[in-house]
Amino acid sequence: MKAYRRLYELLSERIYRFSYSMVRSPEVAEEIVSDVFIKVWQMRARLAEIANLRVYLYTIARNFSLNYLSRNADGRVIGLDNLDNGAFVEGSSPADLCISADLANQMRRIVQQLPPQCRIIFQLVREEGLRYKEVAAILDISPYTVRNQMAIAVQKIGEAPLLKDILSAFGTYD
Repeated sequence: MKAYRRLYELLSERIYRFSYSMVRSPEVAEEIVSDVFIKVWQMRARLAEIANLRVYLYTIARNFSLNYLSRNADGRVIGLDNLDNGAFVEGSSPADLCISADLANQMRRIVQQLPPQCRIIFQLVREEGLRYKEVAAILDISPYTVRNQMAIAVQKIGEAPLLKDILSAFGTYD
């Protein structure tokens, strides 16, 4: 029970943000998080068989979120590119604590302007610390797609004029 509680404490907020980025409803995202952890509790005897529990939890959350969307979409197909993931990008990583508040705010704005799939991949890799293979497994895409989307994200972030101005002011960009 202590391990289950600790797992919930460690990952529930992240899974909530991930689910919310897809369903865009706080209540539904909370329900999905609850359903994810109920499923984990129900299958606790088989958890040792799972190679990467974090990827497994994100995958369950993705499936529950997509199931919710498909049940409530009136037959429309919804892809990752059509999702608004603005709430998913939060910028509460340790790196944000080390840089100035202005730079962190600018970075958040720039990341929020990325295309939806690119943004969610960037969030999972850079802020959640997942590997490309893990993100690929969660989103059911190729690791090469993850790599390409990360390259696009890094390029667009590097080209952002506001970021260039701030970095120049700190003497870290020329």
